[in-house]
Amino acid sequence: MKQPSAGAVNGLVQAGYSPMAAMILGARGMEDAKQAEDYLTCCCQMHDPYLMTDMDLAACRVALAMERGEKIAIFGDYDVDGITSTCLLTDFLRKMGADCVPYIPGRLEEGYGLNPIALRQLAAEGVKLIVTVDCGITAMEEAALCKELGIDLVITDHHECKDRLPDAVAVVDPHRPDGGYPHRNLSGVGVAFKLASALCGSQEQVLDAYADMVCLGTVADVMMLQGENRVFVSRGLESLRNTTRPGLVALMAESNCDPLQLTASSVGYILAPRINAAGRMGKIEMAVELFLTEDPARATELAKGLCELNRQRQAVESEIYRQAVEMLPEGEIPEAIVLADEGWHQGVVGIVASRIAEEFCCPTFLICLDGEHGKASSRSYGGFNLFASLTNLSHLLESYGGHELAAGFTINRQQIPAFRQAVCALAREFYRDDMPRTQLDADCVIPPEIFNLANVTSLEKMEPCGNGCPKPTLVMENLRIDRLSMVGSGKHMRLRLQSGAYGFNAIYFSANPEITTVRQGDLVDVAFHPQINEFRGERSVQMGVVDIRPACKVACSEEMGSYQALRGERLSSAMAAELLPDRAELGMIWRYLSASGEEQVREKPMCLCRKIVRWSGSPLYLGKLLVCLDIFADVGLIQIQRLHKYMTISLIPREQKADLQSSRTMQKLMAAKDGKC
Repeated sequence: MKQPSAGAVNGLVQAGYSPMAAMILGARGMEDAKQAEDYLTCCCQMHDPYLMTDMDLAACRVALAMERGEKIAIFGDYDVDGITSTCLLTDFLRKMGADCVPYIPGRLEEGYGLNPIALRQLAAEGVKLIVTVDCGITAMEEAALCKELGIDLVITDHHECKDRLPDAVAVVDPHRPDGGYPHRNLSGVGVAFKLASALCGSQEQVLDAYADMVCLGTVADVMMLQGENRVFVSRGLESLRNTTRPGLVALMAESNCDPLQLTASSVGYILAPRINAAGRMGKIEMAVELFLTEDPARATELAKGLCELNRQRQAVESEIYRQAVEMLPEGEIPEAIVLADEGWHQGVVGIVASRIAEEFCCPTFLICLDGEHGKASSRSYGGFNLFASLTNLSHLLESYGGHELAAGFTINRQQIPAFRQAVCALAREFYRDDMPRTQLDADCVIPPEIFNLANVTSLEKMEPCGNGCPKPTLVMENLRIDRLSMVGSGKHMRLRLQSGAYGFNAIYFSANPEITTVRQGDLVDVAFHPQINEFRGERSVQMGVVDIRPACKVACSEEMGSYQALRGERLSSAMAAELLPDRAELGMIWRYLSASGEEQVREKPMCLCRKIVRWSGSPLYLGKLLVCLDIFADVGLIQIQRLHKYMTISLIPREQKADLQSSRTMQKLMAAKDGKC
């Protein structure tokens, strides 16, 4: 939890920001109104497309194709970014008079990017120029095949470059090491927009026509909402609210997405998954047609179909998730998860990998096996760079691509064990022993009196929110749970929280008292997104809960460095002295466990530490708590099972007293303290 300086908050309030907005902006490092304006502005100057390396070559070759009447294929990817890129450039060039066709490979039949099957088919159809969007930057062999087939190739992409670029007429990518484009974090559709703008001569004209598509691709691909991307998304949201594009009108209606309430979050969580479902479930043509159709009746039919595909995708996802979790090893989860199966759906494993990475706090690689080969989707966690890691392990792979947060690769079945071992070693090296991987960064702690309708309404100035400008996450401390109930068929938890004279409603999605280990009457700290709830015409503030922890007023530290040193055989004498518990500390922790009245205690380690501190009124830090638990386990008082974020402690009944001095952990600490090991 960050706390802004009083000077920054006062200055921002004087500049017209609400107290809540001023606290959030101050906590994010804004010292004055100028910095806040620069951070939030959606009106910055867009950069000249020709600042991008090879943009002149790309624009000239496309213009020449139009002049000659050559057939052009726009070759895209099957996610939202690729679909919007393909449709934007196809529609734009057709309106410029070009003979232009879209082509997105079948995810299940052809896989990602340029491939020989597609290239030979397009050559047979008379295509003379292929323009890639959101793909192509690693297509070395495919670029060579284009030359053999007599097809010119223009690559536009936004993924990381390898050491060598494909041999093409032009390679346009803001990540080119020899490029000087000021804004590197463009999406694939952002680069496609720049090419269309270079051909048109007016970025404003192209943005007026295609801001909705640029917004969808930028948000869905989780681009940093800073600089030009804030312009794209802000203008795009306004365009979507007033769109006349039949497909988008129908999709918003079918998904119960109110255009007037549209935000970047609703684009990311409501519209994008339905568009993505087409590629995931092998019906990519439905999404392309949705964007290009002019027929409202056909648009409605397509929107209904996409929503149904999304429901099917959810069912497949749930089954793959269940199977993958069952395959995890018992005990502690490895530093990286690498799983493979013949029956998994290639279009869905990426979502499951993302879900598992978030739940188990480590990078996750899920491989769909087909004979002797496998295609994998991977998702990062905690800053682990996937693209760099795959580059490091490329000798084990047949091909790979992507970026630091999400990547894919193909691998021979025989190489999977070696890859698993190697990537776990890289993850082990990356995650420092004392690095808290499950840390939630909140903007600031707020007092209850400023959590009101006016202040929460003022946060609309911070939109669009997303990567780089996240939704505000606030913390309120020492709240008592007055009421607790389950809603939504038992899937979600509704809370009534009290702080003195102030009472607040809260909703915690996909949570229950067992998972969160809270009960009525508990005193808690709550991290939440501030929300406005509308019910029967009345508006009120509500907490969208992100996490709950026990409140405690005595020192309770997350310090783990010494404990990790103990487990890693790197314990110094000073560390051992710090970790060695006295009888009072051991007794306090044992009495808490015994007083719970439960045969098993299931908690997040830090939550357990905070509950013991609150119960006892004595300070404690996490490393020492874990040492005490290890001592109890050594002598047979308890059994510990660690599973990702949680630990389960089972008390073992026994008639005789246990000799804590005989514990291996205790003996190791005493020997290290005396300098004997």
